[in-house]
Amino acid sequence: MKYENFEQLKKDCSNCKNCPLGETRTNLVFGVGNENADILFVGEGPGENEDLQGEPFVGKAGQLLDKYLNVIDLDRKKNIYIANIVKCRPPQNRDPKPEEQDVCIEWLRNQTRLIKPKIIVCLGRIAAQKLISEDFRVTKQHGEFIQKGNILFMGTFHPAALLRNPLNKPDALSDFQKLRDKINELNIKI
Repeated sequence: MKYENFEQLKKDCSNCKNCPLGETRTNLVFGVGNENADILFVGEGPGENEDLQGEPFVGKAGQLLDKYLNVIDLDRKKNIYIANIVKCRPPQNRDPKPEEQDVCIEWLRNQTRLIKPKIIVCLGRIAAQKLISEDFRVTKQHGEFIQKGNILFMGTFHPAALLRNPLNKPDALSDFQKLRDKINELNIKI
């Protein structure tokens, strides 16, 4: 189904029980930000804090993401939108299973169609492999821009992975600086 507005899309998504994740969630984590943003960030799925608050990237990983966004003058409340591949928390924060991703991806496709972003930043391996390429390797291809249709895609490290392996933080910061440069190059108003 193609949606004409965010309100109906979110309402239908909140009633979704197409996979077992819908039965165990506390809150739907639909997304947050400017629905007319030129830049869309996509993670894999909500964790415990996100499930409790109903907003993506609100725990320690979200705080780190906000710091990186701040460095390049982006803000989740003003000029970007943040969503996930799956909208409900996988148990024990495990990776979303391929079948869960396949069931849920249509919600993200509709969000993307309504937002009409110029750039999509995939946060982590799962998002990058689902949206860019099945064989995408974040450690090797992070910070590269790949054109698909009318949208530029870039994969970078998931903020939670950076908390586990801080040695990748300089590479992630470099990716965000490349994003800023691309925003400027394309004359995207933020």
